Amino acid sequence: MTTVFKSLNQLVFLVAINFCLLSCNDQFVFREEIEEEVIKPVVKIKGEDFYINDKITLEGKEWSGFRVEGLLPNARLVNGIFDDSNPETQDFWAYPDTKTWDPDRNTDGFVTSMAAWKEKGLLGFTINMQGGSPQGYSGKHPWNNSPYEENGDLKPKYMNRLKKILDRSEELEMVPILGLFYFGQDERLKDEQAVKSAVDNVINWLFDHDYKNILIEVNNECTGAYEHAILRQERVHELILQIQSKSRNGYRYLVSTSYGGKSIPKTNVVEVADYILLHGNGISDPREIVVMVEKTKNVPGYTPKPIVFNEDDHYEFEKGYNNFASSISAHASWGFFDYRRNGEEFENGFQSVPVDWRISSERKQAFFDMVEEISLGKELIE
Repeated sequence: MTTVFKSLNQLVFLVAINFCLLSCNDQFVFREEIEEEVIKPVVKIKGEDFYINDKITLEGKEWSGFRVEGLLPNARLVNGIFDDSNPETQDFWAYPDTKTWDPDRNTDGFVTSMAAWKEKGLLGFTINMQGGSPQGYSGKHPWNNSPYEENGDLKPKYMNRLKKILDRSEELEMVPILGLFYFGQDERLKDEQAVKSAVDNVINWLFDHDYKNILIEVNNECTGAYEHAILRQERVHELILQIQSKSRNGYRYLVSTSYGGKSIPKTNVVEVADYILLHGNGISDPREIVVMVEKTKNVPGYTPKPIVFNEDDHYEFEKGYNNFASSISAHASWGFFDYRRNGEEFENGFQSVPVDWRISSERKQAFFDMVEEISLGKELIE
């Protein structure tokens, strides 16, 4: 009896050891998987070039004899988290099929389309916390599209939608250019202190989620009609410096601001910005794009850094020489701004709300075909 009992004890002991070994092994594998999951893409700048995970973008690529590596082909997709709390204007944004507006459908459509954009070679996109004109261009902005309370606190629903987009951008190793303010909406914040608080709150939120693939654009076109003086071109560098002063675990966000079409940045921004943002609106002669880049490099205080056009509504992609091509010839990144013209159907435009985020129109297709040719070296066959 004693011998049997000892054997049973030995058997139980051996089973326990095997179970422990299996559990420990599973735990080790699980930990390895967790470690792999937390490896996040990181965007960096070296001289005039962008790097993702210490690898220069579009490595080794040339197009029409021009060096492409280091550039960030991008599109203006600013209304990815758009909503409107003004009941008088909400119906403006109704989807043609449901006859109602749905901010979650808008963001979900954005996220679903991102892989198709990346597959065509798009590396960056501009998205703005306060969006952009949902009509393309607007004289007045009666809608209320702001993720900020009047004191600068963040609205959770907006941030949840933003998280969906930024999480997907990490998975695809894309680079969002995250704008914080838009003229016509900055007055939703009660005073300058609220603006500064909003900046801190967004940056802290980004740190909390450990995003490192993001570039910051303080505001869209600091030359615009901003209510708060700190967002205008004379003082916007103060907010650039505010963001640069914040770091966590040795990391800080790269930051700039943009100027209106044809405008050349001022010294106060050029001296401190990590990269330069220009807009090509109003430039119909592609040669002027090169002139803008040259003038920017001659601004007092300029040192070598990337120059990025992140808004331009001139296309002519079927021609050999257009604003996109001209930008590349000056080693400046270029961004597609597309809005729905009068009389066009839902599938047109990437800024007009409601947005069809798919590559769903001839204009969108022409842009992405050129991106594919430049970024992936795929020459299109007619």
